[in-house]
Amino acid sequence: MASAEPHILGQRLAVAALAKAIGSGRLHHAWILHGPAGVGKFRVAEALARIHLDPLAGDAHRAALEPPAGTPTQRLIDAGTHPDFHVVRKELAALSESRELRERKQTNIPLDLLRERMLGGVAGDGSHHESLVFRTAVHGHGKAFIVDEAELLDADAQNAMLKTLEEPPPGTLIVLVTQHEDRLLPTIRSRCQRVAFGPLDRDAMDAWWRRSGLEVPPADRAFVEAFSEGSPGMATMALRHGLAAWNAELGPHLDEVESGGYPPALAERMAELAEEFAKGVVEEDDRASKEAANRLAVRLICQVLGMRIRTRLAASDDARELSRWIGATEALREFESQVRSNVNLKHAFANLVAQWAERAGRGTADAR
Repeated sequence: MASAEPHILGQRLAVAALAKAIGSGRLHHAWILHGPAGVGKFRVAEALARIHLDPLAGDAHRAALEPPAGTPTQRLIDAGTHPDFHVVRKELAALSESRELRERKQTNIPLDLLRERMLGGVAGDGSHHESLVFRTAVHGHGKAFIVDEAELLDADAQNAMLKTLEEPPPGTLIVLVTQHEDRLLPTIRSRCQRVAFGPLDRDAMDAWWRRSGLEVPPADRAFVEAFSEGSPGMATMALRHGLAAWNAELGPHLDEVESGGYPPALAERMAELAEEFAKGVVEEDDRASKEAANRLAVRLICQVLGMRIRTRLAASDDARELSRWIGATEALREFESQVRSNVNLKHAFANLVAQWAERAGRGTADAR
């Protein structure tokens, strides 16, 4: 089973903590795996669940947190047909029996979806769902639930989970995977064991690049590496969606803004990029939510802009420069807040450009 590189890259402390827990024979029933996007949290959660459910998993598999290969349990999970392995994520709304859930924008995980896929009970439309958590394990070797992007659980869903997190049936494993642990209720966090994940270091990222086999255009390599910040998931996202091209296109307009100008086409172009991105996602998958895809596009644009700010901050050598880029950070946070408040996207982008010009361009204007 030994290999030249570990099954999971760059998360030595997190893997060691979980391997120790599952190897002890007294695995806690509820966990929160938290950290940046794309650094392996879900992969680790899945490995933990696979080992938990597989009667053929041995001490060596638990010590390495690496599931056995080719067993009946692993084949069922690979095929998506294991009756005791459950992943709850916002996109499952598109497959719901409830018309109301199917028509949702998939921007959160509502209580009715959690009832349907995990907790059971009476949904808002009056339908009754069996509690998969309290159902007897079909294969008799426990049950596992992974809630992906758990920060998207709405307040009702989080409150409804509390009793289950406190006293689940024996053999039940619940793993919440999140980028934003702070958005989970304190009462949720207090009932779970928490494991932190961080960005991959240079050696781990180099190993990931070798393993991935992804081709990176030489002109884009520096951008992709800087954008990913040690996250294989974000590197893949940047390549898949051509974010280096976004950066190259927006850069000259932002230069103009930061020099005290106001390019009228910039806000409109950022809105167009978000629209084009969302349209492409829906064309690839007709069950995808355009609203959710729009929000992802906006988040990616924010990350491109955030990378620019970090670069400028690192190069700042006086108080005036620092003030400019701190001001740009504030403008970006204000924009993100407006988007979460459902402000019209074109208006929010226009305000972002105006605020960026006022704050990031302030030092240039003062120097004139």
